[in-house]
This record gives sequence, structure tokens and C-alpha cells, in this order.
Amino acid sequence: MLKSKAKPRRLGAVVALCTLILFGSAHAKSSQTVAPQPHQVDVVIALDVSNSMDGLIGSAKQRLWDVVNELGRAQPHPELRIAILSFGNPNYGNKTGFVRIDLPFTSDLDAVNKALFELSTNGGDEYVARVVDTALKDLNWSSAPGALRVLFVAGNEAANQDPQIPLLLAANAAAGMGITVNTIYCGNETDGDAAGWRQAAAATNGLFASINQDTGAVANISTPMDDELAELNKQLNDTYVAYGANGASARANQVEQDSVVAEMSAPAMASRAATKAGALYRNDSWDLVDAVKSGKSLADVADEELPDEMLAMAAEERAGYVEEKTKKREEIQERIQSLAEQRRDYIQTERDKLAESDGKGLDEVMQTGLRSLAEEKGFAFDATE
Repeated sequence: MLKSKAKPRRLGAVVALCTLILFGSAHAKSSQTVAPQPHQVDVVIALDVSNSMDGLIGSAKQRLWDVVNELGRAQPHPELRIAILSFGNPNYGNKTGFVRIDLPFTSDLDAVNKALFELSTNGGDEYVARVVDTALKDLNWSSAPGALRVLFVAGNEAANQDPQIPLLLAANAAAGMGITVNTIYCGNETDGDAAGWRQAAAATNGLFASINQDTGAVANISTPMDDELAELNKQLNDTYVAYGANGASARANQVEQDSVVAEMSAPAMASRAATKAGALYRNDSWDLVDAVKSGKSLADVADEELPDEMLAMAAEERAGYVEEKTKKREEIQERIQSLAEQRRDYIQTERDKLAESDGKGLDEVMQTGLRSLAEEKGFAFDATE
């Protein structure tokens, strides 16, 4: 069950005037000019890692790419950063409230996948308020005006157990910082423990949802497109040109994350392939193709930063090599995107058939939550679903 409330945005004449000046709009269609929407989106995923939450962790590992792909459909394309927190593990220590930042904000989606796959469960106390407090104080949230800042917290016990920080105090602090807290209760929405999760979401105008972490949360739908998407992903990898001090290790991590996702399930690998063909998967810090696309000049790349196969090339040959890789990548990405759209339609049809018998999974809840909040910020989504 999801609930949301949209807050209207009001723009003053000064903002409208600045918009006209900055963007050279020569033809105002009305007296109220709407400023371009910000692209920045910060998403925190905070997961309960106590003993009973194996299903939730497994679901996050399986469905990360479905969630990213939903945001990838947003227009204009967001500048996405993701952070991972976990809580409920006694090894994290009482001083932290048994909360740990597993990954600070990053746009490196391979690093996000790696952090999720390194999570493991262990029994402990689950302090939701401490999770929110830690996220507010210890993460470097975007300060861009109008940026979308979202914290997803998922767990299965009462949300008000923290002996030091009242839940609503933490939630109200998040609201004051413009951060929306979306809560996911792993249990029946009629449970008494669900009330606190609802309250925390409501305090930030966020979304509350309940899921069954051991059934719908990890459900996968195989499609006829999965095998071809996996094969195209391998071809896509051949278009990456690692450079710089961290190029080789980053390239190795890309392949490693492919491997761990593929071992988990074919649908998960298909979703990851779709992400890698989209605008949100960027590696300009270590891949020459992405770097040149982002405006980097090959002439500025020192010989010692180049891969071995490019060292003996003249300047024109190097440019041609990268151009060839770029063209090949775009061709493969176009094919992947076409298959991914067919796959999305197939999955939606199958979900419609199962809607009465199965509850929503973690991915559906997060996709719905992000889409709703993104639309409030002015992002638009295509009408293919």
C-alpha cells in the first residue's frame, strides 16, 4: 500500500527572470516562466541486516538494476548518486546504534552492486531513528536547489526502538533538510509494528509500503529476452577502454559485478545489461569512451595512462580507435534498449496476471516511490508502461 502527497511548487518573478537571462529564452509562452528542473537525485538505501532479513538482502541484490532502470527512463536524465547503509548488526557496535555506512554517495553503479553483495545478516537491535540520524549527519547530500533527496529504510521490527533518538525527531529533522524518508515494512500492513513506519514516512511527506520479504520481495520473472541481453552485455564489455591508474581495477570490478549478478539469476543479469546501455551508467573516470564523450581530450591523456594496445598508435590512430569503440557501443546499446523495452512490457503483463495472488516486491515499491517523487520534482516518464 502506497500513499503520497504532492506539495505544489511556487516560483516567484525573480526566478522566472533569472531563467530568461540564463537560458536565453526569447519566447516566453506565458507570464509565469518555469525554471528548468534540477537533474540531481540522491538515493540512500538502508537495509536491516538482522538474522531474519536474508530475503530482503537477497531482493536488494537481485533488483537493484530494475530500480535504477526506472530512474533511467526519467527525462531529463538525472544525475544519480546512491549510498548504502545497513543496520541491526551487533558487530557495528552500540556507539553507532548498530548502523554502518557501507558506501557513501557515489555515481559508480558497479561500486553500489559490490557493496550490496558484501552485505550479510547477523542478529541485533534495529534502530530506525539512528539510521535516519546517521544518514542526515554523515552523508554528503546534494545542496543543489530542488535536488531530489530520498532515503529508503526497510526492516521488519518496530521502528521506534531506539533508546536515544525518538523516531519522529529524526524524521522531522529529515523533513527540515528536504529529505524524503520512504519506509518499507517487511510484514503485514495491519501489524501493530507497522504504525511507526507509517508515521516516519508521513512526517516527511514520504511513502509507506509493506512487503512480504520472503515471497514477493525476491520474485523473478524470466523473459524470452534474457539470454540475448546477457550475450549483448558481453559484447558491450568489449567496447570499454580502461585508462589511468585505476582503469584496470575498475574494469576488473565491472566484470566481477557482471559475474556475481549472473550467478544470482538470468533476470537480474538482464536488468543489469539494460542499465549498462542507459544514460545513468557512466564510467568517464576510467573508460576512454565515456571520458571523451564527456569532453575529455585524448591529447590530454599521458602515454603512461593509456592501455597497452594504444601505446604504439599515432594520435590519429588513437582517435580512430576510440571512435570505433564508441560507434560499436552505441550500436549494441541501441539493441539492448530495444530488447529491454520488450522485456519491460513482458514483465508488466506477467505481473498483472499475478497481481491478485502475489504482493508487491521490493523493486516495485522502490520504483513506484522514486517515480512519484521524481514527477513531483518535474521529471517526466515515457508512457510505455
